[in-house]
Amino acid sequence: MKKVVYLIFLYSCFCIAQETTSKKEQSPKAATIDINYFSGNIVRHNDDILHLITGHPEGFIISYNQKTFGYDNWSQFYNYPDYGLSLSYQNLKNKHLGENVALYAHYNFYFLKRNLMLRVGQGLAYTSNPYDKVKNFRNIAFGSRLMSSTYLMLNYKKENLFKRFGIQAGLSFIHYSNANIKAPNTSINTLAFNIGVNYNLDDTSLLAYQENEVTESFAEPVKFNFVVRAGVNESDAIGSGQYGFTVLSAYADKRLGRKSTIQAGAEVFFSNFLKEWIRYRSIAFPNGEVKGDEDFKRVGVFVGHELFINKLSVITQLGYYVYYPVDFEGQTYIRVGMKRYFGKKWFAALTLKSHAAKAEAVELGIGIRL
Repeated sequence: MKKVVYLIFLYSCFCIAQETTSKKEQSPKAATIDINYFSGNIVRHNDDILHLITGHPEGFIISYNQKTFGYDNWSQFYNYPDYGLSLSYQNLKNKHLGENVALYAHYNFYFLKRNLMLRVGQGLAYTSNPYDKVKNFRNIAFGSRLMSSTYLMLNYKKENLFKRFGIQAGLSFIHYSNANIKAPNTSINTLAFNIGVNYNLDDTSLLAYQENEVTESFAEPVKFNFVVRAGVNESDAIGSGQYGFTVLSAYADKRLGRKSTIQAGAEVFFSNFLKEWIRYRSIAFPNGEVKGDEDFKRVGVFVGHELFINKLSVITQLGYYVYYPVDFEGQTYIRVGMKRYFGKKWFAALTLKSHAAKAEAVELGIGIRL
């Protein structure tokens, strides 16, 4: 499990550190650092975690940000975002939850004349006090010491108010989960107010954002994609065991322009954890709906969207099981994640499959686009 979550973090960093075109060598180097203190509340997304909400979590986030100025072939389309790394510490103000430390790769996107900043970060978190069936059985949020973590920050930001120093303040949202790699995993979400300072490491007063005329057409005819996804996960029954799974997907896509592609396809799920879940339910609840002879395989159809950021893209898909022999978490599902292209055909993908807010699995995939 530790290897899987570690791969999640490495993939995120790799995507952020992606190379651009040879024009990047001509781009000026300009970076900032910022330090933010935050304090807030754990979001009550599940009544089972009420005993874990006993205080107002607080902590800090330290970030390094590399600016872009349009010298590449993508940043101009996104209003010249920043990319970088963040380190966070959070005291969850509950003896069962303990403290979390996390390292993220992130992007900063700007709006309203660059006064409003939206940061999106993805990374790896370490918790000091995970679930233990003897010593810490009340912590049903974190079933493992290592987890994936996502954070969002929406801030009003002003730079260079005093020499190279500036300020920022707003709201932050922090999510911790191991995506059902190991049970229990109810996860924890924190909504907090943050305030901080930022500092420009370089003098940017003479630097200008490039506005290049775009003549290239990014529209493409329909392409066909084939993807193999795999990983390990566990059902919500604590101690039921971790099992491997495989997903075979085929879909068609149509690229509409520089940013967007639409998708439609079908896939087959070979979810081995469902074998154990079906056996467990049939024995634990002999008069229930699960009889024990149900098929563990599922077939789904889906539509989706792909948002391109250079060689990295963000995918969102909504699916529906057309073959659904046993009821598990509902007949619709969602997939979100990232893809990284290698050349014109091959790509790797890291995605999260869930049923509404209930995660089922982290999927590592490789595919080809023809």
